[in-house]
Amino acid sequence: MTKIPVYFMPGLAASSSIFERIVLPTESFEVILLDWVQPKKDETLVSYAQRMAEKVVHENAVLVGVSFGGILVQEMATFLNLKKLIIISSVKTRDEMPRRIKFAKTTKAYKLLPTSLLNNVEKLIKYSFGNVINQKLKLYEKFLHLRNKDYLDWAIEQVVCWDRSVPDPRVIHIHGDLDEVFPVKNINSFIPIKGGTHIMILNRFRWFNQYLPDIILKPEI
Repeated sequence: MTKIPVYFMPGLAASSSIFERIVLPTESFEVILLDWVQPKKDETLVSYAQRMAEKVVHENAVLVGVSFGGILVQEMATFLNLKKLIIISSVKTRDEMPRRIKFAKTTKAYKLLPTSLLNNVEKLIKYSFGNVINQKLKLYEKFLHLRNKDYLDWAIEQVVCWDRSVPDPRVIHIHGDLDEVFPVKNINSFIPIKGGTHIMILNRFRWFNQYLPDIILKPEI
């Protein structure tokens, strides 16, 4: 039996280690983890997606993207012949963006974000107070892959300025009803996860391990 190649793309700045607890049956699936690479100066999202698409070396692969990774895989799909296109905790069009992101685009407020602070997560851990804060910062330290300011500035601008208006009909959208980044009230046509937050790929991994294989194998109508 030929295994189905499943490529996973993490969210903004995140490492592919966010998928460490996602386990698909090895007799049916081959899992390939993608990571962010440094964008070129003034690179468009389309150009970046084309470069990332070159890392998908299988025909009829499954492409899974989380959050900003979900936006990216939709752009990558333009250059690929896919079996399935799945996004998690993401959006299919600009219309699904929350009002604050649309406002940030209009005002260009995103350019004022202090992205350089993420370069110093270790220092924040060292000097922060309280177990809850420390635990969250350690989580960021573990799962952040690209922290440099150039990448973060670029990535945030790509999210805020993403202008897709018509959803790709191939997209299978999985979304938590408690997502705080992309509120579910703005999302159309999706598979709901009750109690799922924006980081449900980390804390609801059992749901994905149980249901993702069937979602991938389900024949197209």
